[in-house]
Amino acid sequence: MSRPDFPQQALLTFADTEKSPLSIRAKALVFVDPRSRQLREQANALAVAELPVLILGETGTGKELLARHVHRESERGGLFVAVNCGAISPQWGEAELFGHAAGAYSGAASSRAGWFGSANGGTLYLDEIGDLPLALQGKLLSALETREVQRVGGQQATPVDARLVAATSIDLAQAVAAGKFNERLFLYLNEGRLELPALRERPGDILPLAEYFLGIYAQRLGLDIPQIGLDAQAALEGHPWHGNTRELENVIHFALLVSSGEEILPQHLNLPAGSPLQAIERQLALLSGAELELLRQRLAI
Repeated sequence: MSRPDFPQQALLTFADTEKSPLSIRAKALVFVDPRSRQLREQANALAVAELPVLILGETGTGKELLARHVHRESERGGLFVAVNCGAISPQWGEAELFGHAAGAYSGAASSRAGWFGSANGGTLYLDEIGDLPLALQGKLLSALETREVQRVGGQQATPVDARLVAATSIDLAQAVAAGKFNERLFLYLNEGRLELPALRERPGDILPLAEYFLGIYAQRLGLDIPQIGLDAQAALEGHPWHGNTRELENVIHFALLVSSGEEILPQHLNLPAGSPLQAIERQLALLSGAELELLRQRLAI
């Protein structure tokens, strides 16, 4: 069989020359599925606006890549500064985020701009913003609203023009209700909301991503690129992909290493067979709302 031909403009990638710690999966997002194409239009519209952006999506869906796309389309001249909020130090978090003056504490011989200052003129990306300590959330909102930061140990505020793009895999509204997230910060972020669907909800992207990963790994390993057989394609499209793009990348990498011929077969994918009920659930997940309603009507007869 011939290899599928997907539109080049539907594939969003970031080259290795951009010097980022992103994995292969985080350098590729495709916009073949109708939901993905709609998402790209929304992202492009938000990119040129002055609004902050909140990206919602499950782990492994490619939220950082989408954030980088927003930054690139915004044409802001500054850096894209990515910060994992879960890695912020409980003790030194304020200094990490907003910077510190020389002599602010023991060992601080010189001043530092902090992540906020480093993103001046560019984009500050806060991954899993729900993990940001509550005490810092209010200070973050103040910095965004006033466009200036107060460095730890500093005598006066410093003007900063940083556009915030945040991401989360949790329901921040529930975190607000539980008293674990600043309500005003949530409302501020929610003005520019982008929902990145799980891979199982955009089945049209599965095979293009699989082909991309297959080509990248074959090139890195010096191997010929095998075809993905029809049965293997069906298996890929029918799998629920709870691990999203991250899981798909691992599956394709494994299949490339264990396949011995010119074609990848279902057994090379090493996907769990699952129960008949799970197979039905996987197929139902691929149906549109209209198709599901038609199915309900027919079952009610």
